[in-house]
Amino acid sequence: MAAAAGSEYRGGRSARPEAQLYGRGAVLSHCPASAQAQCCHGGRGWGRLLGPEKTLGLLEASVVHREGALLALSKPPGLPVLGRPGELSLVTLLPALRRRLGLTAELHVVKAPARECSGLVLLSSCHRTTEQLQQFFTDARRRGQYPVTYRAVTVGVPAEAEGEIRTGLCCQQQGDTTVVVPVPVPGRRSLARKEVKSTVTRYRVLGAARGCALLQLQPRTAFPEQLPVHLTLLLCPALGDHEHASRVGRVLGVPFLLPPEAAPTRTQVLDEELLRRLGLSPQQLRRLPLHLHLQQLVLPQGPLCTPPPPPFLRTLRLLGLPEHREP
Repeated sequence: MAAAAGSEYRGGRSARPEAQLYGRGAVLSHCPASAQAQCCHGGRGWGRLLGPEKTLGLLEASVVHREGALLALSKPPGLPVLGRPGELSLVTLLPALRRRLGLTAELHVVKAPARECSGLVLLSSCHRTTEQLQQFFTDARRRGQYPVTYRAVTVGVPAEAEGEIRTGLCCQQQGDTTVVVPVPVPGRRSLARKEVKSTVTRYRVLGAARGCALLQLQPRTAFPEQLPVHLTLLLCPALGDHEHASRVGRVLGVPFLLPPEAAPTRTQVLDEELLRRLGLSPQQLRRLPLHLHLQQLVLPQGPLCTPPPPPFLRTLRLLGLPEHREP
């Protein structure tokens, strides 16, 4: 199964082949394939559709760690790890990236955020090293540790400054699409048959301003779309979440949770004040990327970090949220 928003890459096919890459400088965004127009954030265009060479150059410039068999880079939002045949993806660019970096052995992905997310991608040129690291991450989670840390900008501020979100999650067919839905009290039989998975995310509010927040998220489990769904359960969807934000409704400004079947997928709705602060028109809103960033991986030799991409940092400045560099 391909990684979806908020779950790390674990192999399989890309879940959303319609995303394309748009960029200027070192910035990419997640846009529908039909959107061949300029992609904007905060009133600034992100330029034209990027081809393989420009994307490759961005990846080469984003390398944050290189030691032995390991290589880490910072992936922009909108770039899939895997894709359909002929689609631009991280995996299709790895052979050329290896040659540019002067590496002799083939690179493969150890861990990476989903297409919609930005953040750390861990690569390895040694299969044994990959297996050891994947076992390290599994063992750490079993011991109750949190080896993966994300940052998220949310629309809404959690009622509690820190806590845990615990719920069952399952994939449910709704018409022609498959959606991830919470199962608050999963039965033992459904858990045993792996129809539902118990999931846990620890969160902490790092700052709040103007009805938005910067959150630290540490998933103890991995499930497709775990983090975006957990944020809706906090009634604080991630900024740029056009998949799940519709599940949070408001009456007289008070948020409440809607059942998934009553909240079809749509472009996230933001109030006029927030749109003004972000410098966005309602038409530009659908191109706003998901503000969910894999910031830190804890490896056996220590933590590995990378700051959020420029659009994410610009959003923090526009909203008056702190630009935390370290978890």
